[in-house]
Amino acid sequence: QLQLVESGGGLVQPGGSLRLSCAASGFTLDAYALGWFRQAPGKEREGVSCLQRSGRTTTYAEDAEGRFTISRDNAKNTVDLQMNSLKPEDTAVYYCAATPYGCSGRTHDYNYWGQGTQVTVSS
Repeated sequence: QLQLVESGGGLVQPGGSLRLSCAASGFTLDAYALGWFRQAPGKEREGVSCLQRSGRTTTYAEDAEGRFTISRDNAKNTVDLQMNSLKPEDTAVYYCAATPYGCSGRTHDYNYWGQGTQVTVSS
């Protein structure tokens, strides 16, 4: 069974950092493009960042540029999202996703999804 499971979410103060991790089972992540998405209350799910199989990254959320970094650990079969200088507007459920095709900021281009992990940025 192909599965993605996110972890690392939680409550953090503005300006703080969190590292999200997404573990895959049933398939190896290095054969896929890997994306992180987020969905804030009352808003549509939006692409945050994506990692191509080649290692090239694309940032879709403009306000994440320079603050969020996506990376893959092939030995652990995980894809991580390091988030620094967090803001209250980063509050959302964060999802990882995988596609056998190239990176995309569109949800319907991804075949596999995790269940999401809540990130809350608040003082």
